[in-house]
Amino acid sequence: MTRIMLPRRMFLWCMAAIYMCAFVSLYMQMPGLYGNEGLLPARWQLRYSGVPLWQQLLSSPTLLWLGPRLGLDTHTAMELLCLMGAALSLAATLVESLRDSVVFLCLWVFYLSLYQVGQVFLYFQWDSLLLETGFLCILVAPLTSLRGSRGVREHDGVTFWLLRWLLFRLMFASGVVKLTSRCPTWWGLTALTYHYETQCIPTPLAWFAQQLPVWWQKLSVVGTYVIEIALPFLFFSPLRRLRLGAFYMQMLMQVLILLSGNYNFFNLLTMALALSLLDDQHVLFWLCKAQKTDNNGSRLWSWLCYLLELAVWSLVVVGTVVCFDLQLHRGKGSVSSRTAFTYHQFNQFLKTVTIPSIWMGVLSLTWEMVTAMFRCACVQGFLKRFWGTVQWTVFAAAAAAMFTVSLVPFTYVEYDANASLWPGVRRAYEVVDRYQLVNSYGLFRRMTGVGGRPEVVIEASNDRDTWTEIEFMYKPGNRSAAPAVVTPHQPRLDWQMWFAALGPQTESPWFTSLMYRLLQGKRDVIELIQSDVSQYPFHQQPPTYLRAHRYKYWFTEPKADGSYPERWWRRVYVEEFYPTVHLGDSFLESMLKQYGLKDKSPPRRLSNATVPRAVRWVRSCVRGIPAPVLIWSLFACSAILCLLRGLRNNKGTETAVDEPTTTAGDHTETPPDTSDVTGQSDDDRVEERDGEDSEDEVVEEDKGEEKDTVGDEEDEEELREEDDDSLRKRK
Repeated sequence: MTRIMLPRRMFLWCMAAIYMCAFVSLYMQMPGLYGNEGLLPARWQLRYSGVPLWQQLLSSPTLLWLGPRLGLDTHTAMELLCLMGAALSLAATLVESLRDSVVFLCLWVFYLSLYQVGQVFLYFQWDSLLLETGFLCILVAPLTSLRGSRGVREHDGVTFWLLRWLLFRLMFASGVVKLTSRCPTWWGLTALTYHYETQCIPTPLAWFAQQLPVWWQKLSVVGTYVIEIALPFLFFSPLRRLRLGAFYMQMLMQVLILLSGNYNFFNLLTMALALSLLDDQHVLFWLCKAQKTDNNGSRLWSWLCYLLELAVWSLVVVGTVVCFDLQLHRGKGSVSSRTAFTYHQFNQFLKTVTIPSIWMGVLSLTWEMVTAMFRCACVQGFLKRFWGTVQWTVFAAAAAAMFTVSLVPFTYVEYDANASLWPGVRRAYEVVDRYQLVNSYGLFRRMTGVGGRPEVVIEASNDRDTWTEIEFMYKPGNRSAAPAVVTPHQPRLDWQMWFAALGPQTESPWFTSLMYRLLQGKRDVIELIQSDVSQYPFHQQPPTYLRAHRYKYWFTEPKADGSYPERWWRRVYVEEFYPTVHLGDSFLESMLKQYGLKDKSPPRRLSNATVPRAVRWVRSCVRGIPAPVLIWSLFACSAILCLLRGLRNNKGTETAVDEPTTTAGDHTETPPDTSDVTGQSDDDRVEERDGEDSEDEVVEEDKGEEKDTVGDEEDEEELREEDDDSLRKRK
């Protein structure tokens, strides 16, 4: 039975850091997105009709309903929630005792409250993934208000398993939808020949990745299918080396995505979920820490495990070669590939594996429950055993409920499997759907921008003759500007500009609000485009006219002599996206009225109470600071402080080990120190030993044998001393 204490602590630390990045990133954009003079004021989403508070919470579960009762307007209440979430998550990265269920419950409630009024700027899959993972943190994290709960708990394996199931659903669905969408680029294995230049915000490395040969791009798509569709089944393998292999493959893909594209905290969140595939033994291997291993097992069993693992990896390789017709061409130095199966055959494959994958999850979860129940039964002491059994019952029931409800979004990938679910499961899913406890996923379903990357360029003028392009900080626009690196920050306006370019302006009502606010010269909206307002060409006086055109962008290519080009992008004009408008323009006014973007009622007057003034003071302190700089500064400071604390604890442990001992027969060993990974204190290790009473009998027998050895050696020393005394007397 492997221990997962260290991966659990690593996961909770990562989640605290990810929460901090998410809250800070959203806070920096909140005035321009949801302020009273922003693009989509949040106060429009909350209608105070005089109904009771509990009815308001049921209709829209958000703490923002409490704003008027505290004397806060909606925008100020949102900023306060963001600040509280950022401060609490930052404290959780620094103090281990704050990484508990209550803190993660508060963080989840804060983010859910913002999500409910976030509208189109918060409706991304990674926001839903953060809420689902954040809710699982409430089950995985210890409850430090109870004595001893920061140590090993018998039910930890059950709740930690839910992360593995979420990772499986995420990866499997992301791979399946690429083929069920019938996108010709995914079926033709050419998707990555377009992906690097057409993704929302590429990095500078994406330009170099775009120059890779086509055969390599197609082989990379094959690897994506293997990692997302085939390898997730190894997450539930009873052989730990298969799980570790799947872990490293998942990490490899996420790192490559992270290097070539800016996907905010999504890749970090997926990598945190992948920690559920690890155990204490492998983490200690990373730290080069010694750990006792059981070498008394059957050599025949070990060889059988090796053969089984070899068979599994061989099956993966052979299946990949057959399904994608891989052929090596030595003369050309390339590998050709093509999809060797049809859409009908893939649908049959889905029908074959979807239901068995559910039963695989049932068996894996049942095994974790039975293992945890056995550990509870082995605990010494009636009260400890009873309390452990109660905890096991509660958390096992919660894990079973979460698994059951998650079957509804999981089976969206296959119609027959979804239709065969029990109606009670569907009703339960409908009840919890508003809380984002479980969600459906499917990233990169279709490849966009096959004929060129569509991009909307806004132009401004004061005389309608000379037009100036308005450049955004992160999205492509200026052909000579290098792609930005903004991870883990998500510039939400830049992302929505990418989506807007894929269709007509009527599909993006918020774009009309953007043009209206720029004509008004609203500073909060301008800071979404340029955090340094002085870089905005019309910062002194707003423009009189605005228009928008659609272009198609491509990455440039190296010159014939192999040198790099002067520009990163090339572009071609396509069409007008938004007509020329000015304040009072009939078209602009009709669009504002049609989409309900005109202020129907004036905002509340600014309050001079202590809390609103404090919120405004914090805003004045961070105004003008680029969001990526602030996020990375907070993240680096917290990581360095945790590292220094771990090194100090590690040095203290080594000093204690080096002190000389006075007992001649002392054969005890000092356990490997892990404080540099988890920030764990000595008191926590004492509490963990209290939670491992099920192994005390074997340890006590070993100690008894050691004491007998020590006693024999002491008797021999006494006999030698008596002989020496008798010799001295004779002399």
